[in-house]
Amino acid sequence: MKKILVANRGEIAIRVMKTAKKMGIKTVAVYSSADRNAPHVKFADEAVWIGEPPSNQSYLNGAKIIEEAKRLNVDAIHPGYGFLSENADFAEAVAKSGIIFIGPQSKAIRMMGSKLAAKEAVKHYDIPMVPGIDQAISDVEKAKAIAAEIGFPILIKASAGGGGKGMRIVEREKDLASQMERAISEATSAFGDGSVFIEKYVSSPRHIEIQIMADSHGNVLYFFERECSIQRRHQKVVEEAPSAILSPEQREEMGIAATKVARSCDYLGAGTVEFLMDAERNFYFLEMNTRLQVEHPVTELITGVDLVELQIMVARGEVLPMKQEDLKIQGHALELRVYAEDPLTNFLPSVGTLHTYSLPTGPGIRVDNGFEEGMEIPIYYDPMLAKLITYGKTREEALQIMIKAIDSYVVEGVQTTLPFGRFVFEHEAFRSGDFDTHFVKNYYSPEILKQKAEEEAEIAALIALKQYLADQKILRISTN
Repeated sequence: MKKILVANRGEIAIRVMKTAKKMGIKTVAVYSSADRNAPHVKFADEAVWIGEPPSNQSYLNGAKIIEEAKRLNVDAIHPGYGFLSENADFAEAVAKSGIIFIGPQSKAIRMMGSKLAAKEAVKHYDIPMVPGIDQAISDVEKAKAIAAEIGFPILIKASAGGGGKGMRIVEREKDLASQMERAISEATSAFGDGSVFIEKYVSSPRHIEIQIMADSHGNVLYFFERECSIQRRHQKVVEEAPSAILSPEQREEMGIAATKVARSCDYLGAGTVEFLMDAERNFYFLEMNTRLQVEHPVTELITGVDLVELQIMVARGEVLPMKQEDLKIQGHALELRVYAEDPLTNFLPSVGTLHTYSLPTGPGIRVDNGFEEGMEIPIYYDPMLAKLITYGKTREEALQIMIKAIDSYVVEGVQTTLPFGRFVFEHEAFRSGDFDTHFVKNYYSPEILKQKAEEEAEIAALIALKQYLADQKILRISTN
């Protein structure tokens, strides 16, 4: 494998290219017109234009990407995350073109891309599942009977769903018909598939996922867990590894369950098995993400492995270079997704120019970044600027480094989630480990953040005044 094309943009494109270069592999960047001068384009050995700014004309244009890869004699394509990373047709087309797809085979992507198909695949492996029905349903009367059996509240979920789309919590039977109609309509609109199913709604859930890696020689390893319960609009914002609440026994049990999920679909490469954990610490299979996750750096820091390097090795047909017993957790890592979003206006995207953009540095700080000072934030793509990751020997140390790193991360020109991140990391519920996926709903409001900013501004003004008066006093003494 001498040349890899990264079918992505921003921080993840640079992240993959760094490992490829470390392995002596040349890299090819793809870019849209909006990204012509982006850092990932400059970082690559070669770069090729693939279309206009809208994703469907550029980063989602699989045929164009494969065409350019063949023209440039590329050996493999790494999809990153998002865009085409979980597109089974793209993975299949890449393989058929004679190029290696750095990811699972299309069969596994298809199977795990449908929540219903995934449930069907794993139910023979004795993996805990949320009570409910694992088949598509549209009959309201049948839905009522299922709900009566498992008890309200229930969750209506789109089979092809993600990001909270096609998902409805139903507290009472009288709301069931209208909520089913909305879920089916939203799922059809978002995914072209209106299939929905019903599960028991797990109250106070925690979102815990297990990183796995599988080679083509029958080895499947788990690289421990990540806690991803701090979310806004069903999207993760803060992640950490390891979780503050898992016992070694639970960790092993969940890890083994995750490897079984991987085996159920003949998995190859990096994947993540997601679980819900209830207030009694029971865990249930949620879904599998058939790609590298946004939050993979926290796993890399606590295990000392390069997951992208392992992806490339596995794609080359190599055996995983370690056994399960070789893997140990060392220290603690935290990640904050730095989005160009305004936490004071319900996290709406903040568009503008990065007039000032200065990244934090120092021991225990890692920034996976995709932007630079002077750049415009494109309106066409996910508004994530970077991932701020910190590592410490303990959770408390990682937290202290994170708060200092947030304070020294300077962004002017757009609003970001940095103040929200600071709010989370300083909050007693987070620091104690006693939180769930309702953290934002339970504790956060824009008013709290505004009040905090005003208090900090007032303190800063008082400090400045005190310094000014002290300077004046010195000046008077020296002139006398």
